Formats: sequence, C-alpha cells, structure tokens
Amino acid sequence: MLNITIHETHNTALLEPQGQLTAEDFAAAVRIIDPYIEQHTKLHALIIATEHFPGWDSFAALLSHLQFVRDHHQKVNKVAIATNSLLGNFAQHLGAHFIHAEVKSFRYEQREQAKRWAQSP
Repeated sequence: MLNITIHETHNTALLEPQGQLTAEDFAAAVRIIDPYIEQHTKLHALIIATEHFPGWDSFAALLSHLQFVRDHHQKVNKVAIATNSLLGNFAQHLGAHFIHAEVKSFRYEQREQAKRWAQSP
C-alpha cells in the first residue's frame, strides 16, 4: 500500500510505502497526483518516506513505478527521499543523470529535515 498525502500549502506530496509496492499503488498515485498537477501546473516537491524500502510485489509493479517516474519527473521540481535503505543514495545519484527533478536523500530519522528541504524554494 502507498499512502499519498497532498499538502497544498507547500505544493508537495508525501508518499509513504507500507509493504511491497503494487501496480495499483502507482495507478492510485496517478489518480491523486495528476489532477492536482493539472490544477497547479507543477508539484514543487515529492517526499518519499519509508524506513526500509519494501520493494515491489511483481515485475508489473516495477514497470508501473518506472512509468510513473517517466511521466512525472518533469512536473516535479524536487524529490526528497527519507529512508535507511541503500536505495535512497542510489536513487539520488541515478536520478541526477536521468530525471529533471533535483533529488536528495536523507536518513529516515531526518524526515522533518527532508520535508523542510523539499518545501524550500
């Protein structure tokens, strides 16, 4: 399950994975985030917070995740990743080469710092 919360005050979205990610999780993210982006042109930041990255439940879920990134990376200015998983650092370095958004990783215990960074101009 993927909990998705839009914070209109800061023009950010908080994504909190709870268990392995599914293709339906990304379909739900599209249903929630896309209408918001249509109304506001862009999302200032996406904040991903999970103590340990739960992985995907299937190859279809991984493909859905990659498609979500492909379809949204130019509509988001920043991505903050708060996790104790090694994938956080990996995503930051990989993202620097392949996506438009600025990506920064934080320890899970630094969630508030990640939110402040994401909300900054």
